[in-house]
Amino acid sequence: MAAQTHRTAAHPARLTVRELNRATLERQLLLRRSSMSAREAVGHLVGLQAQNTKPPYFQLYARLADFDPAELSSLMESREVARLVTLRSTLHTHTADDALTLGPLVRAPRDRELASFRHGLEGVDLDRLAALTQRLVEERPRPLKELRGELLAHWPAADPLALTVAARCLLPLVQVTPRGLWGRGGQVALTTVEHWLGRSAGPAPTLDTVVTRYLGAFGPASVKDFQSWAGITRTKEVFERLRPRLTTFRDENGAELFDLPDAPRPDPDTPAPPRFLPEFDNVLLGHADRTRVIPAVNKGRNGKGNQTYGSVLIDGFLDALWQVRQERDTAVLTVQPLRKPTRAQTAEITEEAARMLAVMSDAPDHDIRFGTFLDFGDRPPTDLS
Repeated sequence: MAAQTHRTAAHPARLTVRELNRATLERQLLLRRSSMSAREAVGHLVGLQAQNTKPPYFQLYARLADFDPAELSSLMESREVARLVTLRSTLHTHTADDALTLGPLVRAPRDRELASFRHGLEGVDLDRLAALTQRLVEERPRPLKELRGELLAHWPAADPLALTVAARCLLPLVQVTPRGLWGRGGQVALTTVEHWLGRSAGPAPTLDTVVTRYLGAFGPASVKDFQSWAGITRTKEVFERLRPRLTTFRDENGAELFDLPDAPRPDPDTPAPPRFLPEFDNVLLGHADRTRVIPAVNKGRNGKGNQTYGSVLIDGFLDALWQVRQERDTAVLTVQPLRKPTRAQTAEITEEAARMLAVMSDAPDHDIRFGTFLDFGDRPPTDLS
């Protein structure tokens, strides 16, 4: 049953953390698995975080009914989806249409990253650098080391890392396959998105369109939430322009939240089955205030230092970590609870882990354990955002 929220223009309804949690899980396809195709899901979610090659596959497994990793691999090989730097200047897997058109809207994070390397680019003509890079990578996809060497031949005094970062910031560069394919390896090799997809970019979507798509996948959300997800600022006027078409709420702290009027907002007591999320997933990073999914007590506890681990949602919230390691012919999945689960939750987590390994592991044998693999010691957990 949908939660009933009543409001007036002067007094928007308040949404509890649990109500926000269930709404977000529903939009994220995590409250119940969806019958969407992998391509439809990538588009609905406005991309999948892809700093590593496996997380997009595990993100879709957690969300889709009857998901087969080969489906996403096939989409990558047929160039219906592509892997490139977009939101927050971070690698994402996007549909071809989004890969071609989101570029202008993610220019600001790239510009900020480029500015941070300015001292290593003294004497470098950035327009010439962009033109040279485009010519090189469109001749054939270039491995990073090879591209760096070609650029250093023109600017030997520049910082090598700064040159490759500048190339990536100035041009929308795709990591071509076989990199990112399920069960296959491949070094990073780059070409331009238009060259890889064989067509020119169409008109960029307006920020109004991107905001409404974001709300459809992450709402209800604040202006700061959207800015945190996209890595851009100064979007308040966009929300104000959209206000007549949106509905508004307040969270428990009084922050204003925007939403699509007809978007689902399930009853807060709707059951939320356990879900295993990979080390990178936008549902954990898609809001400035992440308490709707990550309890304050567990902030930053999905990793330590530079190492991030998988997250287990229990009753909709991050309350355990997980990792898989190979021991001979056995895939050993260890779950580390951050609070003690009930007996029923332990059984549900075990069942979900077994189902995941049956699809996502090639090992002939599987072993599911509850234990500790991450020792926080006496140090406070690090916020890995």
